[in-house]
Amino acid sequence: MSQRSQREWINAEDVQKHSVHTLVFRSLKRTHDMFVADNAKAIAADETSHRLKMSIKLRTEYGPVLHMPVVKETREKTVGEPYPQYPANQGLESEYAVTGTLPYPSGPGVALTADTQIQRMPSESAAQSLALALPSSQSSRIDTQRTTASVGDVYRNASVPERPQPTGLSLASMESGGTKNAALMIKKAQTMPKPQWHPPWKLYRVISGHLGWVRSIAVEPGNQWFVTGSADRTIKIWDLASGKLKLSLTGHISTVRGVIVSARSPYLFSCGEDKQVKCWDLEYNKVIRHYHGHLSAVYGLDLHPTIDVLVTCSRDSTARIWDVRTKAGVHTLQGHTNAVATVKCQAAEPQIITGSHDTTIRLWDMAGGKTHATLTNHKKSVRAVVLHPRQYTFASGSPDNIKQWKFPDGNFIQNLSGHNAIINTLAVNSDGVLVSGADNGTMHLWDWRTGYNFQRIHAAVQPGSLDSESGIFACTFDQSESRLITAEADKTIKVYKEDDTATEETHPVSWKPEITKRKRF
Repeated sequence: MSQRSQREWINAEDVQKHSVHTLVFRSLKRTHDMFVADNAKAIAADETSHRLKMSIKLRTEYGPVLHMPVVKETREKTVGEPYPQYPANQGLESEYAVTGTLPYPSGPGVALTADTQIQRMPSESAAQSLALALPSSQSSRIDTQRTTASVGDVYRNASVPERPQPTGLSLASMESGGTKNAALMIKKAQTMPKPQWHPPWKLYRVISGHLGWVRSIAVEPGNQWFVTGSADRTIKIWDLASGKLKLSLTGHISTVRGVIVSARSPYLFSCGEDKQVKCWDLEYNKVIRHYHGHLSAVYGLDLHPTIDVLVTCSRDSTARIWDVRTKAGVHTLQGHTNAVATVKCQAAEPQIITGSHDTTIRLWDMAGGKTHATLTNHKKSVRAVVLHPRQYTFASGSPDNIKQWKFPDGNFIQNLSGHNAIINTLAVNSDGVLVSGADNGTMHLWDWRTGYNFQRIHAAVQPGSLDSESGIFACTFDQSESRLITAEADKTIKVYKEDDTATEETHPVSWKPEITKRKRF
């Protein structure tokens, strides 16, 4: 053992051990000695400082009403009439404000002129209104002149018409440059809007003919027929009124994942898992153009409403913009890190919206081929996107939630929760009915504005099919929005229409507002 270690060991032995009581008492004594000055006799207050403190407190807290005793005495001496007294509970029924165009003179001897009178108006506290409208005290040190706003000015500043206001007004005073402006702002109570009543939808036709899953569907602009694409590699055209098969088109060598009919030309466009994008001339019923470029299965396509361009999305994580007539690729939209499952076009900016298996939604600028905004709120794959036909909003479907967004920056509006399945398709009509179709064969119908789920449908599968084959891959409304057409995994096409016999009494809205749910605008 070294000499230093021996010295430390000896010193440790010399330390005197104390009981816990002694140590606690010693700690209390030291604490008392440290703060004894705080408990000592208070120093006598300086009279000048006390007067200055009280004058500042008077001016800041009671400034708006300090002149009132002077006004009261002057009125009683000059006019001979008692100053009006306002009961405490009278403020709930009436409102008082002093109006006038002349500045109030400073100093003693303040008198009300002929241009200044007390007006009585309904609502709000009398004391609050007087304190708001009357000028602050004219101190001997501060010789500024202030004018009061009329009651009409007060209401005009608040951007509300001159009418009796409710008692739930919040008063805000703003001072700048020696002028006090008062604004009355209405505090709105948060309310949940009641959902609009929609008649329930019922199944009225089942169309058979495909030999595989029906993966895509589109209605032509004239509302005479609709077209479907299937896993049996065929495209079939059906009469919308009778449901009869009119035409079958063959040419794809794999599942047809997307079809759309042009409103500007007699063309039908299709895409499939064979990486092909085809343009069909419906006058000759044959393929007239191919669009080559995708490196993997093409999952969806859409036409721009005003420009002759076609947009496709693929499992190769890209979306491509094509010139319809020249077959040339205009842009390759790169940025997604997984398969792009859905694409939509609109005339307004941003013009292209894509949803991907990488859980993001991207809004694209078509002119530059650049991303305008990336929405990352979803936690799972986004397989469906739908644009509202009238509002500047859209919705996206994912197994975690259906979310509503606002253009142009993709501001989040609200969640539509409850459809706990893989959502493959979304459709919305002008009446605000949003339809979501899922992989397990369930279909939920929502009120677009409030997100209220007013109906749930699980149609039976075709006889001879397994229950596991009840999946909805695509759905759309016809041009009249009176029929809803779904493409399903049991190889059938189902057509729904509104129940004409339903009323608000037979199918009431079972709506219970949720306090925690708030829309964001």
